[in-house]
Amino acid sequence: MVQLTKIYTRTGDAGETRLSDMSLAAKTDLRVEAYGHVDEANSVLGLVTSAGELPERSMAMLRHIQNELFDLGADLSTPLADDPPWEPLRIIPSCITRLEEWCDELSGSLEPLNSFILPGGTLTAAHCHLGRTVVRRAERAAWRAAEQYGVDTAGGLNSQAITYLNRLSDLLFLIGRVANHEVGDVLWLPGTDRAPVEAKAAKRRARAQRVNADARGTTSPEGMTPTS
Repeated sequence: MVQLTKIYTRTGDAGETRLSDMSLAAKTDLRVEAYGHVDEANSVLGLVTSAGELPERSMAMLRHIQNELFDLGADLSTPLADDPPWEPLRIIPSCITRLEEWCDELSGSLEPLNSFILPGGTLTAAHCHLGRTVVRRAERAAWRAAEQYGVDTAGGLNSQAITYLNRLSDLLFLIGRVANHEVGDVLWLPGTDRAPVEAKAAKRRARAQRVNADARGTTSPEGMTPTS
């Protein structure tokens, strides 16, 4: 059990911090940046779970993920070692498999998409998309760290941890759609200030306009012609 008896320590005032193996690293180190983004993503998920607007199944997924993100942060902050003095927390394949199974479960309950969607709809959905983009940022930072320190080698990063971030962003996209189940997805309208050149493109836009209008409970602007 972790005991936190004093929150401020002054040990990082010189721009350095200690990784989980107690080695020193600059606070600007890419590894530190990666697990910092993971912490930010977890905070965004706290906004989602505290709103309490999701179905219990999705809430249970996110509560599990919030706990697992601490494991992920510990993984990213612990350089791989051939013979570690203790067994470190690591993301393992079963963690990724669980995310994939949850993605399949949610995908099966949602209508197919005919367009990309915009963040929005409900506030909970918007926060899910915010969390998704922060997770993507964490993934990019982790890959930059991996370029510097290596992957699945001593001193490097665990590739499973980076893969976990990729799958998590997919799951948060789907949970965002779940959050908009009652109001509908907000669809992207390509080239909103230009008239579609092809008939097929015009049909796609008209369909997206109808869906968005239905989600807002307003009249679809089918008769409006965008400026060219």
